[in-house]
Amino acid sequence: MNPLSLARWQFSIVTIYHFFYVPLTLGLAIFIAIIETKYVRTGDEMYKKMAKFWGKIFLINFAIGVVTGIVQEFQFGMNWSEYSRFMGDIFGAPLAIEALLAFYMESTFIGLWVFGWDKLTKKQHLAAAWMVAIGSNISALWILIANSFMQNPVGYTIDPETGRALMSDFGALVFNPNVLHQFPHVLASGVSLAGFVVMAFSAWHLLRKHDVTFFRPSFRMAAIYTLVGSVFVGTIGHIQGQFMVEHQPMKMAVAEAHFETEDPAALSIFTIGNWEQTEEIFSIRIPTLLSFMTYSQPYGEIKGINQLQAEFEETYGPRDYVPPVAINYWSFRTMIGAGGLMVILAFLGVLWSKDRKLDEKKGYLKIMIYAAALPYLAVTTGWILAETGRWPWIVYGLQTIEDAVSPNVPAWNVALSLALMTVLYTVLTIIAFKLAVKYGTSDVAIKAKE
Repeated sequence: MNPLSLARWQFSIVTIYHFFYVPLTLGLAIFIAIIETKYVRTGDEMYKKMAKFWGKIFLINFAIGVVTGIVQEFQFGMNWSEYSRFMGDIFGAPLAIEALLAFYMESTFIGLWVFGWDKLTKKQHLAAAWMVAIGSNISALWILIANSFMQNPVGYTIDPETGRALMSDFGALVFNPNVLHQFPHVLASGVSLAGFVVMAFSAWHLLRKHDVTFFRPSFRMAAIYTLVGSVFVGTIGHIQGQFMVEHQPMKMAVAEAHFETEDPAALSIFTIGNWEQTEEIFSIRIPTLLSFMTYSQPYGEIKGINQLQAEFEETYGPRDYVPPVAINYWSFRTMIGAGGLMVILAFLGVLWSKDRKLDEKKGYLKIMIYAAALPYLAVTTGWILAETGRWPWIVYGLQTIEDAVSPNVPAWNVALSLALMTVLYTVLTIIAFKLAVKYGTSDVAIKAKE
């Protein structure tokens, strides 16, 4: 029990809780805007009902997401003051832009969307819906710009007197190559997650034959939406993996439990290792596949954990540079496994909903109710890999985690805030879940809007 460990636990718990809401906000905002576009183009009132119905789920999720996001930022001053001191000149700019531009724009147009159904023209209201979708995703973009600097520092100088990182090129910060991979990946993850949530509620109603003419097209639209998002997640994730090998080779090495340098390198299907000693005990691997996936050719060197540890010691000095191998190895496989199942389930949804065979697939519909957990599992394990995989760095190559923690905050203070935040976030999550289930499974929610 020390302040560093407690601060890390607090940040992990609070971030994971907060990110339960972010991807649904990103994806559902776009989905609702698409539905309302169909309403404006066709004049079909069913699409208006759809936009209002799924809009309730969006608003519940958005409200809780805002609360958890605001509280989360308190940690930078409470537990990570040395990080704030070192990174403030860079980290503060995208966070300020996110709050002053994207979040205010998003919030303003949410108000217009909610209260403007009978006060705005159809096209004006549709414009508000798209501004909500755009604002939500621009907000995420600025947060990811800040995070990408931590993953791949660019556009900075180090003040020789204070040792602080100073921004020297705002354009380099905004167009960080890591952002160009990370943002599309997060956006597509949100699309996939939102689609699965819509399919889960639609499946629940279809099994009970509630408002079939409403939920059957909802399911089909969500299935198509999800399939596109899931395929794109996999595609951009593959490209992101190639980028990671070049810029964060240790992260990929631990994600593959790749202990020794190989050329060509085999892809791990299943590995049991002595994680502390970074030694392999047993593994099932596909020869040359890791090299092929990395370099698009059946050869190419992939550096191992032990060789990278030696290189890092030469560059940065003696210490342990190996992230927790077991956590990252199994997080990587959980993310990929969940993503693969999502593609299969979404494809079946598109296939069976085309000719109204969906109503007969009761087993599939039952699975889809619980399959909504898959994208949450995928995005959570993905972020665990992204953040713990760059250990021991909080800013890659520039500042370690232990150098970033507040030096004068006693352990009991961090333990108290950890306990309070965990309880608060748990309560908020339970409330959000119950409200979403209440409105998502209620026929009255549709009838009240007619």
